[in-house]
Amino acid sequence: MANPTAAPALQGEVGLKERFFRYFQHEVTALQEQMARLDSTAYTGGERNDAVDHCLAGIDRLSHEVKDASSYIPAYDQRTYSEAIKALSEKLQNIRDTFNPPKKFQFKTARKNPSAISLSDAAELAKQNKLRVPGYYSSDISTATSSFAPTPLDKLSPSEEKREQELIEKNEALGAMENEDAGASAVIRKPSFSNASSVTISNHSGLHIILPTSASHATSSGTVSNLRHCVVDLSPPTTNGGPFASLVLKNIKTSLIVCGRVSGPIHITGIEDCVVVTACRQFRMHGSKNVDVYLHCSSRPIIEDCEQIRFAPLPETYSTPEISTTANQWDQIDDFKWLKSEPSPHYSILSEEDRVSEGVWKDTVPGGHNVSLDDVLRAVTVLH
Repeated sequence: MANPTAAPALQGEVGLKERFFRYFQHEVTALQEQMARLDSTAYTGGERNDAVDHCLAGIDRLSHEVKDASSYIPAYDQRTYSEAIKALSEKLQNIRDTFNPPKKFQFKTARKNPSAISLSDAAELAKQNKLRVPGYYSSDISTATSSFAPTPLDKLSPSEEKREQELIEKNEALGAMENEDAGASAVIRKPSFSNASSVTISNHSGLHIILPTSASHATSSGTVSNLRHCVVDLSPPTTNGGPFASLVLKNIKTSLIVCGRVSGPIHITGIEDCVVVTACRQFRMHGSKNVDVYLHCSSRPIIEDCEQIRFAPLPETYSTPEISTTANQWDQIDDFKWLKSEPSPHYSILSEEDRVSEGVWKDTVPGGHNVSLDDVLRAVTVLH
């Protein structure tokens, strides 16, 4: 007699294989696009070296995630994934060689292994074999256009850490506060970032920060980290201007972060007791707890090692014509740390009665006269 519990377990394993395949293709596409941008990245100031380090860290992270998934991915499929990662590494090395051509008397590098499979061949092989997943269905994620996608900050290389600190110091020096509303109960700071190409907001406590529309040229990428008891609104420059290419949130507690539009990935690591509002193409959250996420996402959101994450659709206040015409999978969450067939206990859908009202987003969150920082945090349920 068949084991009645075997079928649900098998379905759960198959579902996990499908989710990992979608995630793997998603990450490979992002890394390919990131490498394609290297040639146009400025060499001066160490920007190109940092971009190369991002690629290396991304490939290393993907390799470790394939190893972590070995418990539910067959050996044959693991080899296919490994060949794709190997092809990525070789492609990156070839690009680096064009930046630093060998000197006249330098020994030539060893000839490429003729048996090495190309990235396109590996991807096609994986697709043809459908990763040996019963009932596999094709995903369009592998063909989607991806923006520059930095790896999460928990995988920073030493040079990246140095670069991040330099950016923090530079942007905080450049970010002379243009507008302090003395009539408000809480001072609202509007850093200019007038000479910056990216946004870094870090190491603050008890501040209400609004990015002005004049910072629309600084949205190539963004990092918000190490905040406590803050309100940060990055949406103004992305409402009528261009979106962030990518965004990283890390180590934030008891805060509201309104991210605005992100054309590529948003990576969230180590945030707790917060509310996050964003419209993005890719959503990835690690190691976070007790967070309300108001989201518009054109691909399936991914969480790992998270607890008490609640999802709701993006408030109309932050919607734009560009957002409203794209697909929204805000409630199609994949939990990569939940292997069972039943729904993950690590996230839920925020009920309509518990969602913050449009009036609060429109009138209270921007702050103003007689609206304190704590008033805003209470209105969005960060504080109770």
